[in-house]
Amino acid sequence: MSDTDHKLGSNFIRHIIEADNKSGKWDGKVATRFPPEPNGYLHVGHAKSICLNFTLAQENQGTCNLRFDDTNPEAEDVEYVDSIMKDVQWLGFQWHGEIKYASDYFPALYDYAVQLIKAGKAFVCSMSPDEMREYRGTLTEPGKPSPFRDRTVEENLTLFEKMKNGEFKDGEHTLRAKIDMSSPNINMRDPVIYRIKRFHHQRTGDQWCIYPMYDYTHCISDALEKITHSICTLEFEDHRPLYDWILDTLGFEHHPQQIEFARLELNYVVTSKRKLRQLVEDKEVSGWDDPRMPTISGLRRRGYDPAAIRDFCERIGVTKKQSTIQYSTLEDILREHLDQKSPRVMCVLDPIKVVIEDYPETKTEELSAPAHPKDESMGQRKFQFSREVYIDRDDFMEDPPKKFFRLGPGREVRLRYGYIIKCNEVIKDSTGKVTELRCTHDPDTLGKNPEGRKVKGVIHWVSATDSLPCEVRMYDRLFSVENPSSDKEKDFREFLSPDSLSILKTARVEPSAASAEAGSVFQFERKGYFCLDLKDSKPGNLVFNRTVSLRDGWK
Repeated sequence: MSDTDHKLGSNFIRHIIEADNKSGKWDGKVATRFPPEPNGYLHVGHAKSICLNFTLAQENQGTCNLRFDDTNPEAEDVEYVDSIMKDVQWLGFQWHGEIKYASDYFPALYDYAVQLIKAGKAFVCSMSPDEMREYRGTLTEPGKPSPFRDRTVEENLTLFEKMKNGEFKDGEHTLRAKIDMSSPNINMRDPVIYRIKRFHHQRTGDQWCIYPMYDYTHCISDALEKITHSICTLEFEDHRPLYDWILDTLGFEHHPQQIEFARLELNYVVTSKRKLRQLVEDKEVSGWDDPRMPTISGLRRRGYDPAAIRDFCERIGVTKKQSTIQYSTLEDILREHLDQKSPRVMCVLDPIKVVIEDYPETKTEELSAPAHPKDESMGQRKFQFSREVYIDRDDFMEDPPKKFFRLGPGREVRLRYGYIIKCNEVIKDSTGKVTELRCTHDPDTLGKNPEGRKVKGVIHWVSATDSLPCEVRMYDRLFSVENPSSDKEKDFREFLSPDSLSILKTARVEPSAASAEAGSVFQFERKGYFCLDLKDSKPGNLVFNRTVSLRDGWK
């Protein structure tokens, strides 16, 4: 199976499609669509929908459209369109034919609204939003008909045309479907299908001052595109009767089947676009692609593997039952994928200088190690050994406990791929901070343990002669609680973790990382997986983002 041929596990939607194919319901055709609104960047929850729609089409030799439901120009932007296209392709999918836009159908949608008016199934309502809410009723009480519900067809046609021509103020009138104000389903109580809204549209400019509502637009767009299975999340289940009513009332011969599934929810994550936009606008994060954000662009910048995200979406399955998935599940799958493909390097995050006093000052040795311990095709990486090296501060303790098998005064440790060294002297600055270790080495231990020599501790290191300075951004979860939105008494931003980012500016990395492209992911031996930042890293100024630790450190 190639990297772009994705397999979806058994699920109820797949069973529906299999039954449809067997019965010949759609002449054996499967046509799906992914229909985002371009009002923000896509997040990890959208990844599940992308994988589901595109994979179902692919498995059945069908088609999947990418359609932007751009009916709310107030919140939409071409920036979001571009980011969504990039996200879909990065995940490994390609839409069928040209990109579709709901705005392509604005003339047809207007004509269908006129058709509803002529059939006595829609009317122009002049109630204010507050009045409309009052008349709508509750879950236990029916609504009341609008006093404008019985306007004549001719009056409604005239008013609707004047709405289109810009002769009324924003909010002065709406066009509503005429269905049933006593329906137990509030969505069927004469829903608004057009409103007046003067906003410049990113594609149609100022051509329109009335815009169709999502529920009205979506089903007609599906029908016009000959979609067979209109797959959406559970919050649209109560909207399905309206979806069907509109298409049936307009007499569409091609009537797609709406199917709902449980959306992806992760702990320690917020996926509301509104809330994510707040974080961006309040500068709580550096942007939509901040590596702490659950956006697909944020995951990409953090070094996530698209194959791991696809695998995750497959493993969690597709059900009707809403549940919250542990974020550690995604991280575990990510580790599996990164372990297979990430070259290894040594990087010292918080350096302490080590001077090996019995090693010649002018001498260097070229050492080598596998770029990957299980994949010989990745070759070898080379680095120098010299009199001065750096080790990580947490690999040294001045008064170590018995089971601390790293370096301490009078103790020995092996430098990975190098020599066994022994610490003889500790040098500190005026504040008492350790700044340098004076050591000696055993020249007979390069890469081996001679008979009778047993050293338990092995630590990573880099040479002062060829290691490269780099900045390492230690990203962690953005929120400190599992469900930041659960407490209705508090603003979700109160749960932002103060430890979600720390920046290490004095780190040093092996020279083999210097030639890697931005976005490349490495395993820093003993530390975790880190990627070269897509925006800020460049030759001579290496910036690494922590993708994920070697193991889950969260409780």
